[in-house]
Amino acid sequence: MTELASFPFDNSFAREMEGFYVRWQGARVPRPEVLRLNRDLAAALGFEPSALAGAEGAAVLSGAQAPEGALPLAMVYAGHQFGGFSPQLGDGRALLVGEIVDPRGRRSDLHLKGSGRTPFSRGGDGKAVLGPVLREYLFGEAMHAMGIATTRALAVVTTGEEVDRNGYEPGAVLARVAASHLRVGTFQYFAARGETDRVRQLADYAITRHYPELAGRAERYLELFRQVRDAQAALVAQWMLVGFVHGVMNTDNTTISGETIDYGPCAFIDRYDPKAVFSSIDRFGRYGYGNQPAILQWNLARFAETLIDLVAPADSAAGIAQLTEELKVFGDTYQIAWLGGLRTKLGLGAAMPEDEDLAEALLSIAAEQEVDFTRLFRALGDLVRGKAAPARGLFRDPAAFDAWAEGYRARIAREEERDGGDAAARAQAMDRVNPLYIPRNHKVEEALAAAVAGDMGLFDRLLDLVSHPYAPQEGVESYALGAPEGAAPHVTFCGT
Repeated sequence: MTELASFPFDNSFAREMEGFYVRWQGARVPRPEVLRLNRDLAAALGFEPSALAGAEGAAVLSGAQAPEGALPLAMVYAGHQFGGFSPQLGDGRALLVGEIVDPRGRRSDLHLKGSGRTPFSRGGDGKAVLGPVLREYLFGEAMHAMGIATTRALAVVTTGEEVDRNGYEPGAVLARVAASHLRVGTFQYFAARGETDRVRQLADYAITRHYPELAGRAERYLELFRQVRDAQAALVAQWMLVGFVHGVMNTDNTTISGETIDYGPCAFIDRYDPKAVFSSIDRFGRYGYGNQPAILQWNLARFAETLIDLVAPADSAAGIAQLTEELKVFGDTYQIAWLGGLRTKLGLGAAMPEDEDLAEALLSIAAEQEVDFTRLFRALGDLVRGKAAPARGLFRDPAAFDAWAEGYRARIAREEERDGGDAAARAQAMDRVNPLYIPRNHKVEEALAAAVAGDMGLFDRLLDLVSHPYAPQEGVESYALGAPEGAAPHVTFCGT
């Protein structure tokens, strides 16, 4: 492994994309200290964890010091935020330190969030506070553990200063890793200015970095749209399958790589409710749980608009027609991914015609009776084992569930008659995809409040559980339960 100061960055974005960023240095902070380091991730990237955890690592991961080979920069982008277009956003409190090529040859951005003002700060202080930074660490690791594409936290660094938010809170910087920070909003920034050559340059860079098999193809820009569409459709289907609500699906938070990014007002649903909204600023439910697939399609339409002149330089109408046809495919692409994931959660193998109706019927009953989404699917493994009580007990009116379960058992019986298989193996497979532990909202808030007050014990326990979401652990039964009866509705804020 390599000491931090001499780690060989290879900064392709800084080298090839002049005009897409501003070179910048993070703000100095009084007392940077690595509060939590993701040692497994550090080792996978090729770093020596002990080097990152020390004083030099703290200085680098706070943004105050650039290591040898780094070229810190603030990226520029635009974006639709809650449906309204902002022609210039950019990294207002973030820096891309550099790109790391790990021992397996995979390229990742090392990116800081909360490292101080940049030319894109728009009057903000460019800083972050400890609670929201820890939230992003926690949620990113939970998503990673469930196999969902995501940015990940490398470290949380406290800065030794107090930052004015809702009163003064401990300042912190999140060091995170991503396949890249290219966004739909990055394309929008240059397309809105009519800079087609810049859009082409960006598209070629995105292809080289994320979809190199498309390089040199005549229809590579149309194929780039297809790849991003499919990656994002698969991603949001996975969100829906675990009950995740992003909370701020702006186009500047829609990545070209297909990774989840920017865990601000995010949450997991407890009771199944397609209309669930947790963000304090989402007053009309634009980014509610059940609306996420439609919003993604809307975001992809905005991406398609940036590519029209690349797809058909001499005939915009033809470009619009081609991209529109590709956009229409999204619905089927998403549905295939979502239904396939539901089959797996239900322990169903080969597809049968009635599967969608079976799944929708279960969700309908769960919504009517406000059943805990995560506990329900976990309990279905016990149902397959012949123990109906755990799932049945989640329903106020179990008769409706009993009727559904009869059809479910009959569906499994038809599959076993045709393809074989046994209940034990089926239930074990279900337990491997239906999490027992997620970042329960009340547990998250409890852990963050304690951490801000100086006690990291609850955070560390919750982080360990959501990093191993499928394996039962002793003495932590409350972490698999929803909020206590009568608890106030959960509300989240953009925070950082």
